[in-house]
Amino acid sequence: MNTSAALRPGYNRPRPDPPASALSASIGLWIFIGVATVLFSLFVTAYVMRMSGEDAVSIELPWQLGLSTALLAAGSMALQACASAARSVAMRRTRKLLLAGGLCAGAFLLVQLWAWSSLLSAQVMLAGNPGGSFFYLLTAMHALHVAGGLAAWAWTARAAWHPAADLVGLGWRIGLCARYWHFLLAVWVVLFAMLGWLTPEVARFICGTA
Repeated sequence: MNTSAALRPGYNRPRPDPPASALSASIGLWIFIGVATVLFSLFVTAYVMRMSGEDAVSIELPWQLGLSTALLAAGSMALQACASAARSVAMRRTRKLLLAGGLCAGAFLLVQLWAWSSLLSAQVMLAGNPGGSFFYLLTAMHALHVAGGLAAWAWTARAAWHPAADLVGLGWRIGLCARYWHFLLAVWVVLFAMLGWLTPEVARFICGTA
């Protein structure tokens, strides 16, 4: 092998395969995503059925949700790029993108709190209106999943900033974080669209009670 080429930055040196724990973690994450998908599906079904009631009234979504959606999408893209950087053995870029992904997720939660505060100021309470009640329930449930993802992100970031960081181990961890963030983004897009566009009339049509 050409020694000088091997020393050049960006040279594709052969790397060992990820440990067996990576496969176990990947399977475990897919199982968790499957369970969470079923959970959110049940909540969505309950929301549609409840919004078909005669007392259901649509709520006006706070403008902050557009910002939070953009932040979650940016975090998802940053972590996907971070996973690619880790595979390319670009530690500096990996750390920057990993930090960006975590900051976007943290900002998403803060903006969600801002949105909830805005609704409360508009007298949209936890009880009294099915639309408002389900808004708080569904967004809080999603926020809990984002907070759980941040815990996994912190575990990965700790490994990334370790003086003896292992790029092989770091790569599969970041890949799992990116996959989970894509799932969170997909769930949020569905919830955002449903909360914004599912009127009582549409719900009654879906349930066959129109």
